Amino acid sequence: MESSNAPTIYSITESEIDLNELLAKITLASTGAAAIFTGMVRGVTNRGGAHETEFLEYESYIPMAEAKMKQVADEIREKWPVVEGIAIVQRIGKLYPKTPTVLIACTAAHRDTGVFDAARYGIDRLKEIVPVWKKEVGPNGEEWVEGDYIPKPGE
Repeated sequence: MESSNAPTIYSITESEIDLNELLAKITLASTGAAAIFTGMVRGVTNRGGAHETEFLEYESYIPMAEAKMKQVADEIREKWPVVEGIAIVQRIGKLYPKTPTVLIACTAAHRDTGVFDAARYGIDRLKEIVPVWKKEVGPNGEEWVEGDYIPKPGE
């Protein structure tokens, strides 16, 4: 899912996230900056009081999730036309503490072009509209973790 002029990657995967491979795919000859956000599984969570997490189980309806990831990438390009490359990758399956679960990377010619804001927007928007669900499993049981966002019609 990549075009040569504006490389864009978006995927749901059970495989490890390979930062170097993704950066190589979204870097152009003119690229001088990359802003990267990676979410990780915490071993201790403070939601509702501190508690241990043994692992998280992520699930997704992949066709819809990838369509929404493309929407996020399109929105980034509309707001920050100077962004050269975009990678949006979400892992699913059973993931243990200290494991990367999601990666958003944006590249541009320079760091002061909005590339940091674009990456931040990417993760915030992914959390809002991409259908990925997670179940937290710990020594005291399991719980589906719900977000606060309710999509508006047409989102």
